[in-house]
Amino acid sequence: MNPSGIIDLVPADVRRQWIQNGIYPNKSVYTLFQDHAQDHPDNAAVMSLDQIVSYAALLDKTQRLATSFKELGIVAGDVIAYQLPNSWHSCAIDLAAAALGAIVAPFPPGRGRLDIESLLKRCHTRMIIVERENANTDLCELIESLRPTLLSLRTLIVDGEAKEGWHTLHSLFQAKPIQTRDLPQVSPDSPVRFLVSSGTESEPKWVAYSHNALMGGRGRFLQRIHPDGETFRGLYLMPLGTAFGSTATFGVLSWLGGSIVVMRQFEVAIAIEAIGKLKPTHIFGVPTMFQRMAADPALLKTDTSSLIAIISGGAKIDEASIYRSTEAFRCNFIGLYGSADGVNCHTTLHDDLPTAINKAGQPNPEICSIRIVDEQRQEVTQGHIGEIAARGPISPMQYVNAPDLDVLYRDKDGWVYTGDLGFIDDDGYLVLAGRKKDIIIRGGVNISPAQIENIAASHSAVVSAACIPVPDPDLGHRICLCLVLREDKEYLSLSQLTHYLHEQGLETNKLPEYLRYYKQLPLSPAGKIDKKQLTAELALITQHITRHHLSEASANV
Repeated sequence: MNPSGIIDLVPADVRRQWIQNGIYPNKSVYTLFQDHAQDHPDNAAVMSLDQIVSYAALLDKTQRLATSFKELGIVAGDVIAYQLPNSWHSCAIDLAAAALGAIVAPFPPGRGRLDIESLLKRCHTRMIIVERENANTDLCELIESLRPTLLSLRTLIVDGEAKEGWHTLHSLFQAKPIQTRDLPQVSPDSPVRFLVSSGTESEPKWVAYSHNALMGGRGRFLQRIHPDGETFRGLYLMPLGTAFGSTATFGVLSWLGGSIVVMRQFEVAIAIEAIGKLKPTHIFGVPTMFQRMAADPALLKTDTSSLIAIISGGAKIDEASIYRSTEAFRCNFIGLYGSADGVNCHTTLHDDLPTAINKAGQPNPEICSIRIVDEQRQEVTQGHIGEIAARGPISPMQYVNAPDLDVLYRDKDGWVYTGDLGFIDDDGYLVLAGRKKDIIIRGGVNISPAQIENIAASHSAVVSAACIPVPDPDLGHRICLCLVLREDKEYLSLSQLTHYLHEQGLETNKLPEYLRYYKQLPLSPAGKIDKKQLTAELALITQHITRHHLSEASANV
């Protein structure tokens, strides 16, 4: 047990073995960052189109912020939550909290009132840091309205214009830098960050990670794809507050000693400009982001010679989008299968494109071991499909204040059960085979949305696709295909599209009955396609149509 009350569900002897094998740094996040800052103080730490912050400057800001946090009563085990756009501010908060043995709990902009209330209650946050306004919502007013229900919250900080009763983040950066002698001894096995994950639950959940697991797991993943850490320059398209974005501070800055490139929020034009001017070596994003960038003619006019690879995670990307992206970005492709729950498997630069398209990579036990299990959680023979289970140096400690989720998804040996299906092929690669719950059942037939989406996305007019179930009283579900087209393409009719899908080999009983077009598919705060919102929108539409038909029938009677 540590001051935060978080326990580690991975057996202690297993963690010790990773320390003894040299997989874990066995140092704190702040200590390793400080070492890099002393070794190369003038190197760029955080880059954007309007500012470059060196390691020395970021260390100075971190030490000043640590002084302010300490003066505000933050101690080891306290939780600091924040919702901010991407900037060096997030990195300074991460590092200052780590220096004091505190825990950061960032969540990306875009979360609504109910999610924010649930997240802040669940993590018992002591401090909250937000912008004054985001997406026409006054975040300070929102937090103030929730405060009576947040019994642990005692300090409010706004990044921006001052507000009565709130400290400003700017003022906290004006304190004197904290001295090393005034910092506590921080155990690298203690929690340092809660990663937010929506999963399949109705409410988002937190997952607790230690210093060792973040750097020795998520950081080592980056080291595997780019061993020369100091030359790593990663452009983060997704919010740093997501699980995918957690590698920025803890992986790139503390573990590798490289640089991160950020923009306030994802915009295609700004991302393309950042590639040309800031010369990243790697780009992190989710499929929808790469699809939109690859469809923009400006990318072909941009110098992409600095790029080694784009790294796509968060959701499975289809074959057509991979080919389009590698042609448009003119670099390699790395596919990442991972989650906040402690899963990681990825392809590498040594894998050819067909392998990257069809496989999730060879599991690396120095990051994350994978095994395939049946309904009784017994390992199946190689080549057989089962549920994917994961455990390794990247494994988190536990779900935060959610023992029901620990029981549901973890076992006593620290393995997490993902709900994803897959198998290990003859070459030792993990091959994904869908998700246990992500199945549309129509007339008793199980239909994979991913199969339909992949074929639809291969059409030359299509940028991205999402397959959504529509409730039906006779069949259980019918299928609606939601599409985004290239700007210069005309709409396809449903018959044209189903003809194409059938020509590509999709069985007749899997063809969609509905077709809907979007200028852009709605995205979750993590940048993934928000299928919950699409499903809700379609439900409202079908209800309206049903009521309309019923009223017509009544009038006819």
